[in-house]
Amino acid sequence: MAISPAVSTIPDGVSTTAFDGSRVRVVLMLDIHDGTQQEFLDAYEHMCEQVASVPGHISDQLCQSVDNPTQWLITSEWESAPPFLAWVNSEDHLEMVKPLQGCVRDTRSMRYTVLRETSGKGRRARVTSRERLQSAPRLGGNTVRQALTFTVKRGSEPKVAEILSGYESPESQVDDTTRLLRTSLFMHGNRVVRAVEVQGDMQAALRHVARQPEIRAVEQALDPYLEQERDLSDPQSARLFFTRASLPAVHHVASGRSEGLHVQRCAFFYPAMPGSGHALAHLLSQQDVTSMSDPAGPVLACTVFHRDDLVVRLVDMEDEPENSPGAALALHTSAVVAEAGSLLDAGALGLGEAPTDDRALPRLFTRARMKPLTDRRAPAS
Repeated sequence: MAISPAVSTIPDGVSTTAFDGSRVRVVLMLDIHDGTQQEFLDAYEHMCEQVASVPGHISDQLCQSVDNPTQWLITSEWESAPPFLAWVNSEDHLEMVKPLQGCVRDTRSMRYTVLRETSGKGRRARVTSRERLQSAPRLGGNTVRQALTFTVKRGSEPKVAEILSGYESPESQVDDTTRLLRTSLFMHGNRVVRAVEVQGDMQAALRHVARQPEIRAVEQALDPYLEQERDLSDPQSARLFFTRASLPAVHHVASGRSEGLHVQRCAFFYPAMPGSGHALAHLLSQQDVTSMSDPAGPVLACTVFHRDDLVVRLVDMEDEPENSPGAALALHTSAVVAEAGSLLDAGALGLGEAPTDDRALPRLFTRARMKPLTDRRAPAS
């Protein structure tokens, strides 16, 4: 599916999107333990047979470094971002890669959309009707966004909110090229969402944060209240927890207008009906593009996070969100409210029935809005 042409009229445009129809190339760099090369190769050959049957997968390639036998590279190509994101964050993926884990010392994953390609003597590669090469690159600063989400035991919400509201911020500078810019935490019922903005390398920033004593203390304090047990001292347990907690940013758009003195950051929770998460995230992303094309609108920036049947939107507004519930929720008309209502799990929001027109906006706003816990920016550099 393609995003709206209105993107081209927005000064800062769309810096992140999973909905432009582009093919995706994934680059996974691995450092494995010496002596496990054959074991790693055997495990990969078994795994790649399974990956080949995953919807949206096109091809993959395994490479070994010419200079260092413990350094390996896996590249894979996908029809578009949504099927890759659905697979890489699935339980099937976790099971599939288990045989590799004993071999791997460190990994780094990078994901790219395919903008141009050539084949044979510089000729432009043929693009099929199912593929799309973009006419122009997306715009946006050197900022990467990611969220984590997890649930806590019922009844523990006040204690968890206290822990997450009162922690000491870690050092923001990671290295010469990476800096932690902002961390925003919200709750909806017993669900926690932590949204992070990083300048530079997100994985380097997350590793840096995980090592900081202030954050270690917070994570240890949270452990007794989590619905899903974890042991962050065990690399495999930590990898499983953070994979399951990953909530990818699938769309980010900004108006290009400078922030005023009274900008508010809020978040909204959109549980989808089974199998409807992708359609709901795409609908909200399209509506956010519409919001950005209004120079007098109250919305400055929006980020849509999506995984399975869970969608969360992070919104920066110049006005009190209550004054513009349609803009805050990205539901601008009765028709859009009805379309979203057909995709939303109204019961999970305690609505009783699905919203069908803009008269439902005030109640939907109240039910979907997440409780802010903390919003911390790094000091100006």
